[in-house]
Amino acid sequence: MNIHANLSRFLAGLIAAAALATSACSGGPAPIEPPLAGADIGGDFTLINKDGESVSWSDFAGQYRIVYFGFAYCPDICPTDMQRTIQGLEAFTEAEPELGAKIAAMFITIDPERDTPKVVGEFANAFSEDLIGLTGTPEQIADAASKFRVFYAKGAESAGGGYLMDHSRIVYLFGPDGEPLATLPADEGAEAVARELAKWVK
Repeated sequence: MNIHANLSRFLAGLIAAAALATSACSGGPAPIEPPLAGADIGGDFTLINKDGESVSWSDFAGQYRIVYFGFAYCPDICPTDMQRTIQGLEAFTEAEPELGAKIAAMFITIDPERDTPKVVGEFANAFSEDLIGLTGTPEQIADAASKFRVFYAKGAESAGGGYLMDHSRIVYLFGPDGEPLATLPADEGAEAVARELAKWVK
């Protein structure tokens, strides 16, 4: 059995147990507030997708949103985070198709110098056809990163001209109104991501 099927079975059991506990408790405690509730994170942006089309934050109104800033030439961390995030999202969607359909996942580059629409699109598609890869001008990227409280900086160039990017390692989850809800624990694996999505996506 593959990882998606295993995660789906685990998540389905988790959701069923939570529902049973809720039905057994009349007038239980108020729902827990999301950890990022009220935080000044996020905001409208205009970026470019793989087809060269303009994409704005407001285009996703009514959808939950997963947002990660990274770069396509990252040798390890970004691909690992994206793989675990998408695997967790897919497992959640298999267990709860209607809820999963409400989530848009975005990868936003912090290396627009190299990450053209084609490059960022190919990077995103390597993990899922539903993962939206976004790039833009240096000014557009700087504006978006500032609004999402993401740090990034270009590292020293190697003798061959290559370089790495230093950046914040955060997977954000936002609600349907663009409000910050929580961070997704990609560093703990796909199962942890699926569990966190089950807490907040309703």
